Amino acid sequence: MLHFLWESISFQMLLVFLVVFLLVADYLKRRRPKDFPPSPLSLPFVGHFYLMDFSNPQITVQKFTEKYGDIFSTQMGGVWVVLINGLRMVKEALVNQGENFLDRPVFPINSEVFSKMGLISSSGHLWKQQRRFTLTTLRNFGLGKRSLEERIQEECQCLVEAFRDEQGNPFNPHFKINNAVSNIICSVTFGNRFDYHDEEFQKLLQLMDEIANLQASVMTQLYNSCPSIMKFFPGSHQTMFKNWRLLKCFVKEKINKHKEDWNPLESRDYIDSYLQEIAKDDSSGSFQEENLVACVLDLLFAGTETTSTTIRWALLYMAIYPDIQARVQAEIDAVIGRVRQPALEDRSNMPYTNAVIHEVQRKSNIIPFSAPRMTVKDTVLEGFRIPKGTVLLTNLTSVMFDKNEWETPDTFNPGHFLKDGQFWKREAFMPFSVGKRACLGEVLARSELFLFFTALLQKFTFQAPPDTTLSLQFQMGMTVAPQPYKICAVPR
Repeated sequence: MLHFLWESISFQMLLVFLVVFLLVADYLKRRRPKDFPPSPLSLPFVGHFYLMDFSNPQITVQKFTEKYGDIFSTQMGGVWVVLINGLRMVKEALVNQGENFLDRPVFPINSEVFSKMGLISSSGHLWKQQRRFTLTTLRNFGLGKRSLEERIQEECQCLVEAFRDEQGNPFNPHFKINNAVSNIICSVTFGNRFDYHDEEFQKLLQLMDEIANLQASVMTQLYNSCPSIMKFFPGSHQTMFKNWRLLKCFVKEKINKHKEDWNPLESRDYIDSYLQEIAKDDSSGSFQEENLVACVLDLLFAGTETTSTTIRWALLYMAIYPDIQARVQAEIDAVIGRVRQPALEDRSNMPYTNAVIHEVQRKSNIIPFSAPRMTVKDTVLEGFRIPKGTVLLTNLTSVMFDKNEWETPDTFNPGHFLKDGQFWKREAFMPFSVGKRACLGEVLARSELFLFFTALLQKFTFQAPPDTTLSLQFQMGMTVAPQPYKICAVPR
């Protein structure tokens, strides 16, 4: 009978049946509650890929916001994502209902590397343990204390010398800044800094930079949607996997060197402290070497890419707005002078410089959608039901460029952070996100930004190369970074 039925079915009928089956399966997979946030027309299998502008996704999100309001949904492949906009909505989700949005979604591109480990991709009890341990360890090694301030000051001097070696000629500051910023977290994590001419470390920085640039590529996003198919195709996602493997080998080598001369009674750095946790008999099991590798790489990326990108934007803005640069330098000369090294205690006496740094962060908006969250349980937000396991993105652009919050949101204007001549802290300023999963390195990043920025502006005036017009055009990646540029650091 089965043989007869099989012989009776034509190839065309079989193909129609297969297509109908896949469409029904896709529909069932994509079903949402009736009171789910609204969305545009979603196509089978690809969802809203056909509507996305991957070179500037903020444009697409802005169009959706104008049509659907401050909360809407999109489908990327088989994953539904809810996007929220505006200060009130972001505070409601991440602060008032923060416990409901604590988890991280696991995207295929990340699960190939870390799965649910480390500081950024982990969730639940594991994340709480790793974050608590890391914050404690960073504090022990100087986060918020003078010892770390001295490390940053020493690195500022190294960066100033590296810039001075260029003798005022045009150069690309990208990797010099990357190296300097990365050295701060490296000194805490590995126990040492790396010279700017260290070929091995320069290769490491290039691998990290390539990963950051490829994170937002079309091939990477397609892999997130169809990993079982895309894993057989070449493309940027394969380059990312290769780079991640090399980075993991570098970190594992550093861990093995620590093991060779490890003294359980003395902690030299983050790796030593973590090895102590692994060795504890009463360990809960979450402190394992594989998790250590993930945490170290998270610290390297988070401690390098965001701060370095912000400093590159800062120098670019100073060269484009020489009047603002001159006013910053005047304040530096008045408060610090041209000889003494800048210190964190100077920040409270330098409202204009502090305002400029904050305006650089606001205007450059380097992580426009923050890190993705995921609902821990079924949650109601603004009257819409968001099921457990739904991905949530917070559109920080809608907050930091809100016309109701900022006087001139589309203009580079340090006055946004000044009131009666004093620095003005604004609630709508949230480059580090808010709530319990806000950036754990905020204190370190703020310290680095102030000290590096003031040290460089104290010694140099930044200008466009002759016959060159600098541009504020950006490139999308892990962060929104300026297009590669050359600049002149003219000694003062």
